[in-house]
Amino acid sequence: MLPLPLDLKKSTTMACCSKLICYGCDYANEIREAVGKLQHQCAFCREPTPTKEEAHKYQKKRIEANDPYAIYRKGAEQYKKGDYYGAFEYYTKAAELGDIAAHFELSHMYGDGDGVEKDMGKEIYHRELAAIGGHPTARYNLGCHEWQNRNPERAMKHWFIAAAQGRDESIELLLAMYKDGVLVIKDILAAALREHQAAVDATKSPQRKAAEQNYRRGFMLK
Repeated sequence: MLPLPLDLKKSTTMACCSKLICYGCDYANEIREAVGKLQHQCAFCREPTPTKEEAHKYQKKRIEANDPYAIYRKGAEQYKKGDYYGAFEYYTKAAELGDIAAHFELSHMYGDGDGVEKDMGKEIYHRELAAIGGHPTARYNLGCHEWQNRNPERAMKHWFIAAAQGRDESIELLLAMYKDGVLVIKDILAAALREHQAAVDATKSPQRKAAEQNYRRGFMLK
């Protein structure tokens, strides 16, 4: 599994145990099953694939056990349905349990006024908590906020951290600042480039590469 924060576009949620598995691990599990001619099981807990009814029951069980990610996912489901009040309740509970993605979503809800009254103070509060927890997009957005408020030095610091977490856009903005002669000195930019590359390299594996190639072709072993 990948450590948080996870790229949700490059991972899958296990319906049985509510664990978030990177697509490389999921693909490696599929290869193991195909070679051994085994029944498909969860890559994490090795339970058989549940039915829709069983998955709902498992999710409810994980929510009752105060699993922050399961609660966050329920919030995401409610938000997608347009139930902003329900989404807010689940996101709030998940955030209280330490889920940084829930803090990030709450920042958007307060910023857009989805189901709650717009509140910039709470928007920034939740965004900062998400960033402190290691959410690269939250950190990147804080940099954009500081830039818009004419605080280029603070923006640069946020973008440097986001770049070190693998956020590509932060590198692009730091490069633009450097070319325009805005604060970013050569040594800082070089360090940001090294940190960014290290973060990108840390997510690479033969399994993830193979999985990505198959996903792009719209094919998986399942």
